[in-house]
Amino acid sequence: MSQPGILLRAFDRCTGFFTLLSPIFDLVIRLWVAKVFFLSGLTKIQSWASTLALFEYEYKVPLLSPSVAAFLGTATELTLPVLIAVGLATRLSSLALFLFNLVAVYAYGSFLFSAEGAAGLQQHILWGAFLAMLVFHGPGKLSLDYLIARRDR
Repeated sequence: MSQPGILLRAFDRCTGFFTLLSPIFDLVIRLWVAKVFFLSGLTKIQSWASTLALFEYEYKVPLLSPSVAAFLGTATELTLPVLIAVGLATRLSSLALFLFNLVAVYAYGSFLFSAEGAAGLQQHILWGAFLAMLVFHGPGKLSLDYLIARRDR
């Protein structure tokens, strides 16, 4: 057996291994990013008065009153992550949550772009990257979107 043949077979095995694990990786990404935003939504409903105060004095959401922004933000964080976790309307939900994440960075930007907020900014960048991956790559095989698409063929 020639050296290139052995290398090609080894490469094919590695590629096959990663292809086999890809659906699990996709699921882990979906569950992780969904958990982050869902827990944030749960925190907001634990003390609605505190949430309203945050939106009044800390977050500077453009075009919306603080109470409307608080309600929409909380609703977004409690609904879209559930859709992403189960893989239903994943691309659209991920795009909406990606845009939500951008608004959060803008609204809390003065802190996030300070030395104290640098770690928070890094987290938002990571969440945004994972959400963008879901928008462009899709939810993977372990999702309701995949099952629905297969059924419709």
